[in-house]
Amino acid sequence: MLLAESMQALLIVDLQNDFCPGGALAVKAGDKIIPVLNSYIQAFKKKNLPVIASRDWHPGQTSHFKKFGGQWPIHCLQNSRGGEFHPLLKLPKDALIISKGAQAEDESYSAFQGKDSLGRGFAALLSNLNIRELFIGGLATDYCVKHSVLDARKAGFKVKLLSDAIRGVDINPGDSAKAIAEMLTAGAESIEFGQLPELLQDEARR
Repeated sequence: MLLAESMQALLIVDLQNDFCPGGALAVKAGDKIIPVLNSYIQAFKKKNLPVIASRDWHPGQTSHFKKFGGQWPIHCLQNSRGGEFHPLLKLPKDALIISKGAQAEDESYSAFQGKDSLGRGFAALLSNLNIRELFIGGLATDYCVKHSVLDARKAGFKVKLLSDAIRGVDINPGDSAKAIAEMLTAGAESIEFGQLPELLQDEARR
């Protein structure tokens, strides 16, 4: 059960089959962060803090795809295996799912451009849960992670970037390093799992 007074939440960005090795738009070693993300999930659940997962959720025809004038190969189609979360990712049953890129004209790199199953925007969902700080990891560092972090900072959220639980595309060498620098410049703080216990709130502090 999610607590209305929760102030922190875990956001896992786009850990989907098509972004992992063997997928249509695979991030090199993208699946290697899954065990670390599972550790973060377990830690957040122990504190009864929300776990949120974003996903690309594209229709068959969208300006996002090269076939229709966009940049990317076809990937993460709605209700396809490629669009499913990786089977080794241990999302809790009550994880909140944010779908983005669901309309033909959507680019939607950021989770803040997505909606939940009730049609609520991500920012509205966070407001309803009284979330003020996001811990963000997933795929890919230089695209959807970066844009989600930057939008979170623009919206006034504190952000912890999970540096041990992100991987980048690096179409151009160094893209991921540049993205990390941009996120940190915007005010995100880089952490690793070992630092988590001292950063998570106890229920008594909420």
